[in-house]
Amino acid sequence: MAIDAHTIKKLREETGAPVIRVKKLLEELGGDEKQAREILMKEGFEKMEKRSDRETGEGRVVIYSHHTGKVAAMVELLCETDFVGKNDLFQTLARDIALQIVSMNPENEEMLLSSEFIKDPSRTIDELIKEVQSKTGEVVRLGRFHRLEVGK
Repeated sequence: MAIDAHTIKKLREETGAPVIRVKKLLEELGGDEKQAREILMKEGFEKMEKRSDRETGEGRVVIYSHHTGKVAAMVELLCETDFVGKNDLFQTLARDIALQIVSMNPENEEMLLSSEFIKDPSRTIDELIKEVQSKTGEVVRLGRFHRLEVGK
């Protein structure tokens, strides 16, 4: 079965897997994109688990303020290199986590990481972080976070 380049490119961008691996897996699965995506994501997560002890000395601090101006959050998101810290995918993740903190006011890191993402309840914040890790090939960690609300 011939697999078109568009499908390979799409899965590559979604999973961060090498093009050759995406193509080979799609051929093995008869073009089943959904199953290929699940396998590639699992492989990416497993690969990153092996790297979890790596130093995360770079990253970004992101501030999100609600449109009312009465609540805001500041998030420190860490990674291994400045290159990934400047990546749009990484910066979007940081903004989404800050938005999540403003919306749900988590009491601790565990509560935040296990919470359903407000933009897509089928995924947790922890899963979003793992997806960015898989796509960038670097360890990404949540650092410190703070939430401020007027009058509280």
